[in-house]
Amino acid sequence: MNRVVVTSVAAITPLGNDVDTSWQNLLEGKSGIGTITRIDTADLATTIAGEVKDFDPTEFIGKKEARRMETFTQYAVASCRMLLDRAGWTVPESERDRVGTVIGVGLGGLQSIETTHSKMLERGPGKISPFFIPILIANMAAGQVSIAAGAMGPNICTTTACASGTHGVGAAYTDIAMGRADAMICGGAESTITRLGIAGFNAMKALSVRNDEPELASRPFDADRTGFIMGEGCGLLLLESLEHAKARGAEILAEVVGFGASGDAYHMTAPPEDGSGMAYAMGGALREARVDPSKIDHINAHGTSTYLNDLCETRAIKKVFGDHAYNINICANKSQVGHLLGAAGGVEAVFAVKTIAEGVIPGTINQTNPDPECDLDVCADGPREKQVEYALSNSFGFGGTNACVLFKRFTG
Repeated sequence: MNRVVVTSVAAITPLGNDVDTSWQNLLEGKSGIGTITRIDTADLATTIAGEVKDFDPTEFIGKKEARRMETFTQYAVASCRMLLDRAGWTVPESERDRVGTVIGVGLGGLQSIETTHSKMLERGPGKISPFFIPILIANMAAGQVSIAAGAMGPNICTTTACASGTHGVGAAYTDIAMGRADAMICGGAESTITRLGIAGFNAMKALSVRNDEPELASRPFDADRTGFIMGEGCGLLLLESLEHAKARGAEILAEVVGFGASGDAYHMTAPPEDGSGMAYAMGGALREARVDPSKIDHINAHGTSTYLNDLCETRAIKKVFGDHAYNINICANKSQVGHLLGAAGGVEAVFAVKTIAEGVIPGTINQTNPDPECDLDVCADGPREKQVEYALSNSFGFGGTNACVLFKRFTG
């Protein structure tokens, strides 16, 4: 088995259009959630979201090519270009078949579906663009990143709802560990802040309707949480085999040492109340890494700000870690960026790696009235300076799909 390391990260989030800005605003406790600006929300129950702001795809993509990409794909390609630039690396011609892409996308092209369906009803099927299908399909993020990077290795989209991005990281890690690839661009991308997207989640009663206080609406592990806030963006990591990274003199940010996945086998949208499926995924990552639970000092929680998810994740952490659960510093990035759906796991993996590399754990904002049953340390008082040895990043999705990736400080 090859050792797998992280050599670059990139992100576009509601907190910033690059990883450094996003990370700085995260540490400063800022919220990227506000009133929705790009769609008509007059008849929607929820009128707030975590929008990406002032993004110009033509800074990274030609105008013609950008018009043939959904927003989630534009985010992915832009993030890829920033990722490789930060890595100081271009895929060599001789290695193209050894470099791949795995990018998770949960819902894909809702924007194109809405606008094209309206056009068809108004003007007939003859007015549908021949690019409609290629633009909307979820795997186009991985496909366009493959084209942009010149990567001819595995080209895969993981679509597992809110766990899509973490499954993408896990699949990429596995390919490198098994020797199928030397380097992988992986993570998640999503952009579904549309009328259909908001209305659909409203119909499920999943979104918060705390519209008058957008920055306070996402409240993971708080007793007053009322639902999640939709966000958008992209988070990508460059994974390499240790041998490949050392050969090119790459900076190593962290090591990937374990991945765990599981199914709840329980319900379409609700986890079992004992958090057993979540616990299986976390435990699987620890077993693969051969790491004792007592060694884990940080968890980047799924932390959606929904009643059942936060409660079940807390119970699952206690199930896996026992009394040590109370010693773990936990954070919930969704309190500041919202729930990025298929991109959530990618962005949160990026932040977990930054936590290890920078020696500081982000806080969790808006936990002002802690749920008595969610009694773990979620860093509600703000960031903590700490040399993190192991960071676990959790993602759990509809359909009972769970994924966890374990990062470790690289020690040679």
